[in-house]
Amino acid sequence: MAQARISSAKASEGQPRGHFYRSTSMADCSGRLLQTLDQLELRVEALRDAASAMEQEKETLLEMIHNIQNSQDMRHISEGEREELSLTASRLMGRTLTVEISVETIRNPQQQESLLHATRMIDEVVNKLLDDLEDSKSRLMSLYGACTSEVPSGPIDQKFQSVVIGCAIEDQKKIKRRLETLLRNIENSKKSIMLLEHPKSTVQQICNNKQD
Repeated sequence: MAQARISSAKASEGQPRGHFYRSTSMADCSGRLLQTLDQLELRVEALRDAASAMEQEKETLLEMIHNIQNSQDMRHISEGEREELSLTASRLMGRTLTVEISVETIRNPQQQESLLHATRMIDEVVNKLLDDLEDSKSRLMSLYGACTSEVPSGPIDQKFQSVVIGCAIEDQKKIKRRLETLLRNIENSKKSIMLLEHPKSTVQQICNNKQD
């Protein structure tokens, strides 16, 4: 027994005091934990992507229902049919709104400020939509051109582009989607105005465009 204690003491003499040495089993355990965390990270990102896709789907559904509620076709049917369809659309709108999806974006202070700045710039254009539809559309197009990687067909708002670059990647995608939605709504509004001014000829023109 005394000899065992002496051997143990001699074995420890060769190791510097205060140092920690991992055994092979500890290294394996650490490696397994790291591998598990890597796999979980992939699943977390997949979860966020799925939630973001659901968030976009909700936005699309709300927009489509809203467009049906305000479509020119609703004015070309009988009052009874219009009332029934409006009730159905309202019911679908209500059910869609019951779905709550929240994907929080992690931002540093600079990205938060850039997002607020970009939002203010878009809101300024939106607030002037009723005053000048064409000018607002042109300005929104220049904002959208600053967000897309494709070659824009018109001018680019360089100031807005520098602001958007400072936003988080997820916020950049949301800003682009918002501009796309606004431009679609403007286009739908213009078609409604054309239908009111020239009902027969414009309906035929829109139908021809759809066929093409």
